[in-house]
Amino acid sequence: MQSQKLTKRLIDATKPLEAECFLWDSELAGFGLRVRLGGSKTFIAQYRAGGGRTGQSRRFTIGRYGTLTVEEARLEARKVLLAVAHGQDPASSRRTNRREMRISELVEHFGRQGTDNLKERNRRYMLARLKHHVVPLLGRKKISEVRIGDVEQMLRDVKSGRTAKDEKTGPRVRVIVRGGAGAAIKAVRDLSAVYTFAIRQEWVKYNPCAAVKKPPDRRRTRFLSMEEVQRFGSALVQLEADGANPKAIAIMRLWALTGCRRDEIAGLKWLEIDFDRACLVLADSKTGRSIRPLAHAAIAILKSQVKHDGATFVFPSDENAGVFYQGTKRYWVKAVKLAKLPGVTPHTLRHTIGSAAVSTGETLAMTGALLGHASEKATSIYAHMQQDPARRAADRVVGPIATALGVGVSTPFVALHRKTGN
Repeated sequence: MQSQKLTKRLIDATKPLEAECFLWDSELAGFGLRVRLGGSKTFIAQYRAGGGRTGQSRRFTIGRYGTLTVEEARLEARKVLLAVAHGQDPASSRRTNRREMRISELVEHFGRQGTDNLKERNRRYMLARLKHHVVPLLGRKKISEVRIGDVEQMLRDVKSGRTAKDEKTGPRVRVIVRGGAGAAIKAVRDLSAVYTFAIRQEWVKYNPCAAVKKPPDRRRTRFLSMEEVQRFGSALVQLEADGANPKAIAIMRLWALTGCRRDEIAGLKWLEIDFDRACLVLADSKTGRSIRPLAHAAIAILKSQVKHDGATFVFPSDENAGVFYQGTKRYWVKAVKLAKLPGVTPHTLRHTIGSAAVSTGETLAMTGALLGHASEKATSIYAHMQQDPARRAADRVVGPIATALGVGVSTPFVALHRKTGN
């Protein structure tokens, strides 16, 4: 059909023929209108991929007449043909984009193939954050469509609590997602790890999270004063008198006396306790294999636990001896409420040990050893330490805490500490 300038009048006057037909614009070569048998009219741009007469002919659909005006369609066609002139193939790119995976699919691939280097606990938490924060907000976007602004908006949404929820998913199972500033920062870091994985697979070329300005990571530095430790100890005594599970009480006391992380005590195994050398030999802590000296107060609590034949965990579950006890959380809430210590977490007790160590004059290397610090220097120094000075350091640090906690264990080392005031 001879080309002529496409106008609204011309298009409205064009009726469906016995076969599909095309009207070509005389003003812009390659811009046309396709008229189907059913009467639908669609703007297209036709070109040869690669340029020249030998290139493969392509048709790029711009949009339906009525949705777009002629001038709007001509402007879009001009953009398409300009891209062709610069060596691009818009039709092929569109087909590729339609096949491109979405963020939700990328997260699934990452969960199956990109988390082999993570510890199981860290892997579980990371995938949970991706599932509950990233996927609801960005899951439907194609992986190449996510921009810096999208990630920054996700950061704001998670921080404001948009993804927060409290759902019952089964018998005695609830999913509680709170959001907040900390969760928002972690969500961006998790998504960044997902994009790093995608870049290695050559699915995308850049990471939109890399340039996102993240708020400073507000590490908790709260620690308890001795007066606060006394209140906490009194609260544990009251809970114990009220019939609280003895395992929960022992675990919370050990958190205060060792500076260990939450599950390093809750999930402690009998084979990880060396009573002769007064230390824990943790096979797989957050920082790998770790040796932690123990004060006499902590050893006394561990020795008081009943070890059943074939038992693996020091604090086994009441229902299943094959897993460790995980009911401490509800007692912790009661303890900090009784002690009037709002906002205090088990990790606060770890900070308390660190603060007590520094205040008693322990070196940073020794403090790092007591806490299983991730510092390479602290770890390498402690690897060659004699256990006797490390144990004395543990008693010097933990002695006042044990007294304030009301554990009531007296040792020569603690007495020495009181006498000299060191």
